Parts: sequence; C-alpha cells; structure tokens
Amino acid sequence: MKFCKKYQEYMQLQQRKLPVVGLKKLKKILKKCRRDLQAHDQSIDGVLDSPTNCPHQCPVCDGTFFPALLDEMSAVVGCFNRRAQQLLELHLASGFHKYYIWVKNKLQGNHVALIQEGKDLVTYAVINAIAMRKILKKYDKVHFSKQGQAFKSKAQSMHIEILQSPWLCELMAFHINLRQTKVNERRPSVLFEGCTLIFSDGKPALSCELFDSVKIEVDLTCSICLDTVFDPVSLTCGHIFCYMCACSASSVTIIDGLKSADEKAKCPLCRQAGVFEGSVHLDELNMFLSRNCQDYWEERLQIERVERIKQAKEHWESLCQAFMGV
Repeated sequence: MKFCKKYQEYMQLQQRKLPVVGLKKLKKILKKCRRDLQAHDQSIDGVLDSPTNCPHQCPVCDGTFFPALLDEMSAVVGCFNRRAQQLLELHLASGFHKYYIWVKNKLQGNHVALIQEGKDLVTYAVINAIAMRKILKKYDKVHFSKQGQAFKSKAQSMHIEILQSPWLCELMAFHINLRQTKVNERRPSVLFEGCTLIFSDGKPALSCELFDSVKIEVDLTCSICLDTVFDPVSLTCGHIFCYMCACSASSVTIIDGLKSADEKAKCPLCRQAGVFEGSVHLDELNMFLSRNCQDYWEERLQIERVERIKQAKEHWESLCQAFMGV
C-alpha cells in the first residue's frame, strides 16, 4: 500500500479531528507543476528531450506548495506539543492536583488510557514526519532541485520539525519511566518498542527505532559542562543542556531563570538567537536519569545544591542592599 493511502486511512481512523499534512492536495499541486513544465518543454523543442529545472519564480512553488505545507506543519507540531504537555502533566501531577486532573479528564486513574494516549502521540508525530519527508522528496524529484531539502532546513530553524520537538524526547523518557514502574502489580504495556538508554564511550543517549526506518537518538551529554545533563532543559532550537549551564550561557542567574534571558542570547551549539525564553524543562527525562544514574545524580545534586545556595544568598544580599539604598 502506498504511503499516501496509508496516511489518509490513519487520519480517518482518529476519533478526534487533528491537523494533518495534506499529502493528497500537495501531490495534486506537484502533478500540475509537472504538467506545466512538460508543456513548456514541448512548446519549445517540440519533444521532451531533457527535464527543465524549476524556474526561479514558479507560481506553484512560491505561491501554493510551500506556504500550504508551512501552515500544515505549524498546526501539526502545535497540536502534538499541546497534547504531549497535557499527557505529561497527568503523569507528573501529585496529591490533590493529580486527583483533580484525573477527574477533570474523566480518566479515573485509568493508566491504560494514559499509555494509549502516549502511543497515539508517538504514532502521530512519526507518521507526520514521514509524510513531510516524502512530500519534500517528491517535490525535489519533480523539479530536479534541492529546494525541498532547503525547506526542511528552514522548518528546523523555525522549530516546526516535529521530530525536533522536546516533547518527543519527554515521551521517550515517559515510556521508559512507565516500563520501570509497576502499576496495579504488573508492568504496563510499552508505548513503542526499541526505546533504550545506550552508552557510547561512557556518554549516555536515548535511542528509539520507529517504523519506516525512522530512528531517533537524543544525546544526553551537556555540551557546556561535558557531563550527563542534570536538571535538563531543551531550548527552542532542540538542544538540551543542564539548567544551570543554560543559565550561565544566557548570562542569567538561576533565581531569575531562563525566561529573563536576553532575546539576543545565542545557543552555545547552533548560535541561534532567542532560544532561551521558550525553553522547556524536561521533568520526565530528569526523573529517568535520576533513576538510572543514581551515583552520578547524588554527587551532582550535592554540587548543584552548594551553587544554588550561593546564588540565592547573593541575590538576597543584592536585594537588601538595593532596599537599604547602599
């Protein structure tokens, strides 16, 4: 079965209406562009000898195809991020707040429903990532160009590439956390197979193999302190750092937090500006690492506690001095 048909059937089976990549519509646009290019060649040479490259100002490419795909990708990644955030809030909530959320969502402690939602989210993310990859590959094949690949790079810089979402990394950690936790005296079913913690030269990484040859690997080494990420945060560019390291890189204190970072502050890896304010705290990943790297975690916790106390003390001293007019 062709992927386009499989994709359409998958989206039709969803109980709720979700944003999609309009594969069928976009393929029709490409067919029209191909016919126009062939007609153009035939009108010049009488016969189609060799393929013509897409013209610089193609009304199909510039006016219809890319704007439509851009809007659809933005809607898809926005939907995925919202649903993933809600799911993880359910899992991480505690006390009365947890009870309130369970009742509000009518789950009544139903962990099976929680797991199923996680499965659906992972499938939704991956199948839409494949859809985008295939339609851009088709675009380049029709136009004999590399504009499709250029658009993919642009989407990554705009943070609308769904496999780049920090919430996918959180779902991977969520999956392993569930696998390591007994629920009702039995282990819950997993979200997806092949998701594991691996070590390469002593450096940890999350690895996950998904269908259609899609493999995701998340490096868990902070590129600032060169150690396993502690209290991890993901910047909007997708790079993961220790919270304290990220604060240091953005020239803010842990008291002020990353939300107060200058909009011109750049990611230490990709040098992209404005990536700190929208950072996401990876609580599931934090829980996962604290369970699986216990000795390291305890040692790092003691070091961080000393530094946090020091910064908190300096912060309050500066506030007191400002209040006293010193």
